[in-house]
Amino acid sequence: MVMGKFRSGLLALMATWPWTAYAQAQDAPPPSQGDPKVSQGQTKELAGITAFSSNAPALLATQSKTALPAYEKPEHDFAVCQNVPSDQAATQPANPEWQYAGFIDSAYLLDFNHPSNHLFRSRGTAYKVDEPILNMAAGYLRKTASESSRWGMEFTLQSGQDSRIFGFSATAPSLPGSEWLRHLGPTEVSYLAPAGKGLTVQAGIFSSFIGYDSLYAKDNFNYTRPWGADFTPYLMMGVTASYPLTSKLTGTVFVVNGYWHLADANRVPSLGGQATYKVTGHTTLKETVLFGPHQSETGFEFWRFLWDSIAEWKTVRITTAFEYHVGTEKVATPGNPRALWMFAQLPVHWVFNKHWSATVRPEVYWDRDGRTTGFQQTVKANTTTLEYRIPYRQATAIVRLEHRADDSRGPAGGFFRDGQVAQGLIGLTPTQNLLILGVILTFDSHFQP
Repeated sequence: MVMGKFRSGLLALMATWPWTAYAQAQDAPPPSQGDPKVSQGQTKELAGITAFSSNAPALLATQSKTALPAYEKPEHDFAVCQNVPSDQAATQPANPEWQYAGFIDSAYLLDFNHPSNHLFRSRGTAYKVDEPILNMAAGYLRKTASESSRWGMEFTLQSGQDSRIFGFSATAPSLPGSEWLRHLGPTEVSYLAPAGKGLTVQAGIFSSFIGYDSLYAKDNFNYTRPWGADFTPYLMMGVTASYPLTSKLTGTVFVVNGYWHLADANRVPSLGGQATYKVTGHTTLKETVLFGPHQSETGFEFWRFLWDSIAEWKTVRITTAFEYHVGTEKVATPGNPRALWMFAQLPVHWVFNKHWSATVRPEVYWDRDGRTTGFQQTVKANTTTLEYRIPYRQATAIVRLEHRADDSRGPAGGFFRDGQVAQGLIGLTPTQNLLILGVILTFDSHFQP
């Protein structure tokens, strides 16, 4: 019966994803930009995903970073991602003057719990299950700053299910204008200053310096993102300055509007810095810190601190990385309790040839006080992905078959299941198994004006 339902789901996905893509890309008209609250629809989605009871605390809002094997933040390489070569990549110049690209990302997530609300609990990306879904569609235009042309820019438009929640906060009001800002991916201007070895300054919306995974599934080894990615920023909004201190060490500082770029928790910016060190041609280390207030109380004792460490080892055929982050903040509630959370993952990616690759990703997320996921829980998960790529001229089709197993233990942890335990209250179970088919179509090209 389950396999019959999965086969039906696959057929439904193949038959309906173009229409689903079109229908879901037509979002409802945004509310007034002066409204500081999350829209009613978003409030319902946040409540449905993160809450087991109506008074449960929550802090779900997601973001954007990237796990490219080159160990760089996502540059939206829509046609070529990770270590998979392509014929088209070989024909492009090393640094094209202008690039333009786009992609459509659709999937069917079969949840063996078959929750009646069709939700992957406590998640902000790929959270719709048991139905074909357009998770993301986007396009961009980019010019990279260089010594010959020092000004650069990027403009990205996006829509789909994954654009609805990722940058918002469940504990803070939304930024005025966030209903249209959520449709902007990396959108910024940059300047390569002729100072020393080259100081790069960037302002606007840019990919987060925190984490190993991107908001865009096409840029990652797996289709679904790990727990740590969904509870750290995917995108940031502010100003950055980056400088190559040596041939191996690069330093970056940044000032951003807050932990979540679409939230308006207060008027105090958050600060951060990153050091990237290339130990060898195969090994890279990255240390990143982010600190600032993410609640209405902005005193220093209530600031949120996050430390993210990544070590990556990469060869032509194998890429593996270890990421660990720890976050803490004192919450401005009676007693001023201190919240603490930690995350670790160890993805291993094998490239068999230019078409086939596979990835295994074990991970663990510990939310001691329920500050990030909304519930006191420890989640252990393992994701296994088989990928097939079909490059054709300037386009690439990416097909991923993925199995994901999650186990949540804690006072209010768990995942939605079929049936209700009371009127309007969906039951929970400590484990969840997903079988996922993801289909991503990309296009990437360049031109000289």
